[in-house]
Amino acid sequence: MDPNELKKMLAEFKAGRRSEDEVLESLRTLPFEDMGFAKVDHHRSLRTGLPEVVYGQGKTTEQILAIAESIVGKKTNFLVTRLAPDAAEALCERFPDGVWNRQGQVFFVETAPRDKNGYVLVITAGTTDIPAAEEAATTAALFGCNVDRVYDVGVAGVHRLMAYESMIHAADVLIVAAGMEGALASVVAAMAKVPVVALPTSVGYGASFQGLAALLGMMTSCAAGVTVVNIDNGFGAGCAAALIVQRAHHLAGQISRDTPREQSE
Repeated sequence: MDPNELKKMLAEFKAGRRSEDEVLESLRTLPFEDMGFAKVDHHRSLRTGLPEVVYGQGKTTEQILAIAESIVGKKTNFLVTRLAPDAAEALCERFPDGVWNRQGQVFFVETAPRDKNGYVLVITAGTTDIPAAEEAATTAALFGCNVDRVYDVGVAGVHRLMAYESMIHAADVLIVAAGMEGALASVVAAMAKVPVVALPTSVGYGASFQGLAALLGMMTSCAAGVTVVNIDNGFGAGCAAALIVQRAHHLAGQISRDTPREQSE
């Protein structure tokens, strides 16, 4: 359940617009709803600030639809990753307000729009890194970040990256997706003064070992401030960026509230 939805429900109860039984029924499925084949964690948004997200690969269309109904029914944003086209078509039919990002293989329904805070810039080394990058960008945007994209600016033509230097310096968090040797994350981190979330992709010829070379290269980066997620894990990169932005915004608000105001004479 979205925290704002819970606050609204409690306010309605306090004002007498909801009965005790209605509130108890709404809370009945917290902390999770047992669907047999899945136990949907409705409590996750309250606990972590991010709702449960569905990993679509390996699930049937019927299972994904049932989980989607459960999550959307709780007025919580719904996101599914690694989604096959046939399941995407079924979701689009059931939720016409949803968005299907074919490149990123993600579908989302934004039932509880969040205020956008901070600025996340998603960068790819090549065009073939875009699917993982789109998963990351969609995730970060749904979880409350302003997101921009800069694609195909890898080290084979590093002068292309320099054209976007102002955007790099403006970002609060940078997500860098790269396959091959994964060098772009180090180059970007050497230019930036903010966290870099490195996203290795399974792009490259044989010795790249389906992204292992990029993963190891990013993990052994000599540039400071590089954090690495798993191979092709765009969702993980988007979550990491969103949590960093979310926490920074929260702390900035606390500092603003706690700083004594100067009294006028």
